[in-house]
Amino acid sequence: MNILDELRQGKVLLSDGAWGTLLQSKGLNPGECPELWNITHRKDVSDIAEAYLNAGCDIIETNSFGASRLKLSQYGLGDRVNELNEAAASISREIAGTDKHVAGSVGPTGKMLLMGDVTGEELYENYKEQSIALEKGGADIIIIETMTDLDEATFAVKAARENTNCTVIVTMTFSKDLKGEFFTMMGVSPFEMVNSMKAAGAHIVGSNCGNGIRDMISIVTEIRAVDRNIPVIIQANAGLPEYIDGKTVFRESPEMMASYIPDLLKEGANIIGGCCGTTPEHIREMGKALGR
Repeated sequence: MNILDELRQGKVLLSDGAWGTLLQSKGLNPGECPELWNITHRKDVSDIAEAYLNAGCDIIETNSFGASRLKLSQYGLGDRVNELNEAAASISREIAGTDKHVAGSVGPTGKMLLMGDVTGEELYENYKEQSIALEKGGADIIIIETMTDLDEATFAVKAARENTNCTVIVTMTFSKDLKGEFFTMMGVSPFEMVNSMKAAGAHIVGSNCGNGIRDMISIVTEIRAVDRNIPVIIQANAGLPEYIDGKTVFRESPEMMASYIPDLLKEGANIIGGCCGTTPEHIREMGKALGR
């Protein structure tokens, strides 16, 4: 079933958690291209997808967050966009089968339109190429995530909508300022995100990364103050990262994160999952909170 039909029926869906965290636990080294593992460590990538499936996920993402041409070029892999994205989507599709959703992960390029690093046309073509490859590999959703700039997010959403048949999700990363208000690093509020992403054609909006699950409740509240109907996805970190003894540590336990699920549902979240620091254990506990 199309994910939008499921949401219209009132279902609350469970998304997966962190991929980078688990890749690092399997030996991914700093500075190494994660997406190349779709070819060189296919079994490890497949094991992550399977762990999330076994945790009860309705939506499994792909190991393709940085697999656009502009990002892969930093590793000298710009000519392998199609190969790496198709492999990423095919791995998750093999695990998901036909009754779960596969969300092709698309991240920011790191290039700044404002600084003249890239043109709008280049951004559009960058995201068009990646989205087409993800759909070809088996994705039925394109999830454009961890965005901070409205213009870049708009080009990404339009590229996915205009060149694939996938449902398009877009999430932005917000931080709380000293007044307790939420903005992206480029100064975008949840209010601005909703209106702009709807205009661009996004089917589902929300937030990922940047916050523990408690602060995500306020972000959902702000989104719902703008629009009561558009589906909302929340993928929180397992708390804010802390650097301890040479390692990045996330302190929110599976049980602690799951305890906030009722509040997210009350404010109007429709899809709930995790981001940095979350594991299949976190997602499994969230599923229990959803009555799985």
